[in-house]
Amino acid sequence: MNLKLLFGALLFSAITTNAQLATLNENFNGFTEGQGSTVFPQNQWTTIFPAAVGNPAPMMNIVASGSDKFVQSYSGANQNSPQYLISPQIVAPAGDKTLSFKARRNTGSAPGTVQVGLVSSPTDMSTFIPLGSATTLGSSTFQTYSFPVPASNSSYIVFKFVGVVAPHTVLEIDDVVYNVSSTLGVSNQVKSTDAIRFAVNAENTALDFISKKAPKNIQIYSASGQKVAEGKLNNQRFDISQLQTGIYYMGIESTEGTITQSKFIKK
Repeated sequence: MNLKLLFGALLFSAITTNAQLATLNENFNGFTEGQGSTVFPQNQWTTIFPAAVGNPAPMMNIVASGSDKFVQSYSGANQNSPQYLISPQIVAPAGDKTLSFKARRNTGSAPGTVQVGLVSSPTDMSTFIPLGSATTLGSSTFQTYSFPVPASNSSYIVFKFVGVVAPHTVLEIDDVVYNVSSTLGVSNQVKSTDAIRFAVNAENTALDFISKKAPKNIQIYSASGQKVAEGKLNNQRFDISQLQTGIYYMGIESTEGTITQSKFIKK
């Protein structure tokens, strides 16, 4: 009887550990604070670093500011070498959810980039499929970024950090939320209270925008994550006549530098 109970407990533990998550809502406050290789894996989050090219070596840390904890990516002596933060395994995305997170550069650090994507294996970053272009983190204040997540067979969310200006870059991330997306056709506004609204015109040749301030730049990506169009509005309109039918994801950069994400369907 005792052996049966022990076997049952072990089996339950294994199932719990490997369970795929339908959503994520991680603020990292339940993590143990620390620096270096002893920090991860933790709470099913894992990391991959580049090989060290000198002293100090790259690190992925859990640091705190008051009662708030967050992840800190430190590039060490590396430059232009990515560090990866990998989520717990999620249920294969069905295209009905959005990923949002806060990110910044540490005060005193050179700017770096963060790019979010999906992978099929937590140990093989060659399977990385980006959800959008890399975003430069130039501000030392946390800003929120949001990306629609397309349907995919990949089941891990990955954050790719790169110090592109200089070595010893320190980038930070917090409040990762993967959940049901907002209404199609309305951008996930980050800083402004004036939502940027748009619609595909009747001819399916352009996006018509309605906003008090025209976006600074538009980037459009296919469902596979490839950039297929980029540019500015022309009389509150963005040309999509060259795009094939399908689902597309759009990055909208405001005049203040805020990047928001939305998606649309070209029929």
